Order: sequence, then C-alpha cells, then structure tokens
Amino acid sequence: MDRRDFIKQASLGLAGAGFIGSSLANMLPAGLTGRKYSSLMAGNMSGRAAPKLETVRIGLIGIGNRGSGAVNRLPRIEGVQITAICDIETDRAEKAKAELDATVHRPRLYSGRADSWKALCDSDDVDLVYICTPWDQHAEQSVYAMEQGKHVGVELPAAKTIDECWQLVETSEKTGQHCMMLGNTCYDFFEMMVMNMAHQGFLGEIVHGEGAYIHDLMDLNFSETYYHDLWRLRENSERNGLLYPPHAIGPMSKLMNINCGDRMDYLVSVSGNDFMMADRARELADENDLWKPFVGKNYRGNMNTTTIRTQKGRTIMIQHDVTSPRPYTRIYLVSGTKGTAQKWPMPARISTSHTGWLDDEAMKELETKYTPEITKRVGDMARQVGGHGGMDTIMDWRLIDCLRNGLPLEIDVYDAALWSAIAPLTEQSVANRSASVDIPDFTRGAWETNKPVMDIQLEQGGTTKII
Repeated sequence: MDRRDFIKQASLGLAGAGFIGSSLANMLPAGLTGRKYSSLMAGNMSGRAAPKLETVRIGLIGIGNRGSGAVNRLPRIEGVQITAICDIETDRAEKAKAELDATVHRPRLYSGRADSWKALCDSDDVDLVYICTPWDQHAEQSVYAMEQGKHVGVELPAAKTIDECWQLVETSEKTGQHCMMLGNTCYDFFEMMVMNMAHQGFLGEIVHGEGAYIHDLMDLNFSETYYHDLWRLRENSERNGLLYPPHAIGPMSKLMNINCGDRMDYLVSVSGNDFMMADRARELADENDLWKPFVGKNYRGNMNTTTIRTQKGRTIMIQHDVTSPRPYTRIYLVSGTKGTAQKWPMPARISTSHTGWLDDEAMKELETKYTPEITKRVGDMARQVGGHGGMDTIMDWRLIDCLRNGLPLEIDVYDAALWSAIAPLTEQSVANRSASVDIPDFTRGAWETNKPVMDIQLEQGGTTKII
C-alpha cells in the first residue's frame, strides 16, 4: 500500500469513527502528515468555479517561443490586463515590454535573476500566472504561484515526475486556485467538431482513439539559440519514453470524458533505438565544442508507441517522434461502433462504413450540423488573431471567459496531472521491457461522479469578446 492509499483508507476509517482532521493527523505514522495529508481534506477541483474576475490581470513568465505568441494573443481578449512579464533573458523581456507599452498595457518587468519569477508571483496585481518556461520549471512555478493565491495557466507538460503531478493536484485542492495546462489541441476546429459528434452519439460507442506528436524538430533541438540553454535537447538526451504526450492525449481524453466518467487504467510503452540524434551530436562536436557534452548520451528512441487501456475497456494509441523527416501529424483518429473520424493525412474525413470516407458534400452537411457554438461564435476572429491556425486563441479566450464568468475551467488540474504523468510512466515501461504500468487516479475515485465540463456549445459563458 503506498502513502496515498494508506492516508485515504485511514481518513475514511477515522472519519467514520468521528475523528476530526487534527486527531487523524496525530494518529498517522511519522512521515504521513503535513501537506500531503492536509490536501486530502480539501475540495474536488473538478467543476469548481472561482469568484468572477471582471478584469483578469496576467503575469507572463517566459517570453520565448511560446511566450512571445501569448504576448501577441492575450491583449486581443476583452477583460485582459497584462501587468507583469518575466524572462531570465533581459533583452527578450524588454522587447516584449516595449511591444506592450505601445498599447494600453504597461507591465512591470522582472528579469536578470533565475528566481525573478517569484517576485512576479508575489505581486498583488496578478490574478493569473501564465507560464511558458522550460519543462523542468513548470511544476515548481505553478505550485508557488498557487500558494501565493494565483490561478495558473501552464504550458505543457505541467510536470515531469509523478510526485510533481501530485504536488499540482494537492496544491490546487488546498488553495482553491485553478491550474490549467494550456492544451491548445483540445480547441482545434476538427477536434471540437468530432467531440460534438461523439457526445451526441453520431459515432456510436467510442472504442478506440489514436494521437501523436510527430514533428521534425531535429534542427531546432540542435540550434544554438532556439531553446534557451539547449533545454529541449537535454530532455531528449537524458530520458527515454514518450516525452511529450499532451498534444496527442488531450483531445482524446476530453472526447472520452476521462476523469469524468472513465479513467486511464494502465499503459505499455515501446521505444525503438535512436538512429539520428547521437550521430548529429558527433558530427557537430567535430566542429564546435559546444556539442561535446552531448556526445555519448543515451538519446531517446526515434519512435515511441504507447497504448493505454481505460477502466471502461477503451484503448488509446499515442506516438512520439521529433527527429524523423516525416510530415507533421497528430493522427487524431476516433473509432466508434457507428463511425470513424481521422484528421491526418489531410484533409480530415469521416466514415460511417467500411467502404470508405464520406465525400465532400456529405462532409459539408456534417460540418453544418455538428460545428459547435464555440467555433461559430469566435472561430473566424480566432483564425485572424492566429496561433496554430487559431486554436491557441480559442484556448486563451475560453480560459479568460471562464475566469470572468466564474465558471469551472475546462482543462483542470486533474487533466494537467494525468496528461503530464504519461511521460514518466512511459519511461518506467520502456526501462522494463515494455511492462505494463498502472496509471495513478489523480481524482482519487471522483472520476466516477465528476461531470464533463468542456462546454463547446457555450451553454454557459461565451460573453467575452475578441477585440
């Protein structure tokens, strides 16, 4: 029995005997009290709404590749005030500040020190901390921000270890602050339409899903400037598993109502060899000493394939490959008892029989019937603002809209923990000849009664404008 199972059973037994929290804490063995215990007494964050914020004051941490896009998108959303920005590279932070100073936003600047972000989280004029830093900083910054009474939007993955995933859940429950992982693919246009079709029964009972992150990042990973301090190359040279699961697993989880009616049970994961990255490191090291520390590393396999089984018997296959010279794909395949949808290779298609995909006319009829309200209301403007074709903007817009209307966030801390946990769990499986690995239930059983909250039909909210 692990620590959390012990605490859960002890708390249930003692609660039935009439003990209050302090009595329970005194009776637990040494090492089981403190933050880990107290969080069990806090509320379920699924479906939980925070007080309305007429203006959402945002502090941005990390103004690199993802953060610079947020600087452009967020000011276009009604009710947003960017009050603070932070980056360890002062020139990047100053450039972003200058861009915002030319608008109605006058953010304060935090930079120059590795812990400058803490001062941003401590400030009194920030409601939402928007985190776009390297992966290994996400959990620490998210936890600290929530402890300072701030909501969090964090780039993916939100954590690197299982313990960090639990820290996110426990801190969110303890503080009542939201922690949303910025899963933009959940808000892509075809994915939302297929989700609507699935939830209305058009595809029948959902049996299987597939997703991927197959994206040739070879040159970027070996760029001297693209990733600060070569952080992403370090990730790929020190770990072996499916390192970047949220793009693939996020939309499928929302469609299957994972954490809200079903849960992931266990996974198996297989990685092939690295056929490319070690060779590239050796070639570059012959000409530049910068790359010598990356020679001889145990790079993760070119391709990782992971299969997940849910409690209700559905299966999900996800893949990861960021080195092969393949066209970009997230696959996105949904298979049901009455139909199938698949996005890649383009164009996206629907099928209702084994004879093939529906023709263009039939596809247009389905789009007319099943395009959700969120796309009708803000889709065109989101495409104009941009961000991966507009899905980044829809994601940001809905986050702000929920905070302004006092609505539950559609991607909550349990999603953030679960989707992030896939990476370290696949590392465990790969290291043990693809043995099956149990997937933690971060809801602690609440998945059986939690209600789905991704409201693509905008039955609540949807009042915030894109300017």
